Amino acid sequence: MKETVLDIITEINPQALKADGFDEAILGIANRCGNDSIIAYDYDECVKILQKDMSYEDAVEYMEFNVVNSYVGEGTPIFIKKIQ
Repeated sequence: MKETVLDIITEINPQALKADGFDEAILGIANRCGNDSIIAYDYDECVKILQKDMSYEDAVEYMEFNVVNSYVGEGTPIFIKKIQ
């Protein structure tokens, strides 16, 4: 059976939390100031996923207020904006 990125992250840190619906936007894992590894997501890919059901403006607003600014403990994922 092929191991997925989420399987690998779960092996490294079972406490790492995932953002529901954004599996395709996972970049990998990151360490926050020496704490356990957490999941890192591509911010723009998350917005694209949300745009399947809403406008770009609504998707960005949703990301900012409901996803990025939601701290749910040490396993909270991070969202990275790539610089082109």
